[in-house]
Amino acid sequence: MKKIKLDIVGLSYSQTQSGAYALVLGEVSGRRRLPIIIGSFEAQAIAIEIEKMTPSRPLTHDLFKSFADAYHINIQEIIIYNLVDGIFYSKLICSDGKKNIEIDARTSDAIAIAVRFDCHIYTYEFILSTAGIVIEGNDFVYLENINESPEEKTVTASSGSSPAGFTSLSTDELKTKLQEALSDEAYEKAAKIRDELNKRKAS
Repeated sequence: MKKIKLDIVGLSYSQTQSGAYALVLGEVSGRRRLPIIIGSFEAQAIAIEIEKMTPSRPLTHDLFKSFADAYHINIQEIIIYNLVDGIFYSKLICSDGKKNIEIDARTSDAIAIAVRFDCHIYTYEFILSTAGIVIEGNDFVYLENINESPEEKTVTASSGSSPAGFTSLSTDELKTKLQEALSDEAYEKAAKIRDELNKRKAS
């Protein structure tokens, strides 16, 4: 079967499941989107890697990468290969330079690993046809609507506005708050503080 390449285009609180997140994958050079409900731990693991933030101690997926690097194992690609009763099934295509091995994984873990290895994410047409959503109009508007929905809160704090309570702090105070948030593993808060610091640098 022909593989279809996907990118991560959104990550937000789930409107349907309390405490869960909606990860949205987008068809490269296409209009279809694949929403997947994932847990908060995996959502944080994906978000902090996308935002290039360094946790105080390695997360499970960071440990996996360090272990793989130590034994010269590379993840070549991730494939979301099946959908049964609303559950996505994925596998890691691994290589040690001599042979390829397929390892079954939860889709949320597979994506968290994919962003650390900077490898491609694929699926098949029958999955996109079954669970995909066709987006009309501009992609940016679609993402903006997700991020600004009253029922949802973005994990990566991609909104351009300054978070309430941070604008009154000095740059040094913000840097201190950022380190505290990272130490407490409060990555959503850290992302907002980082955005405020970046906004001040650009002004």
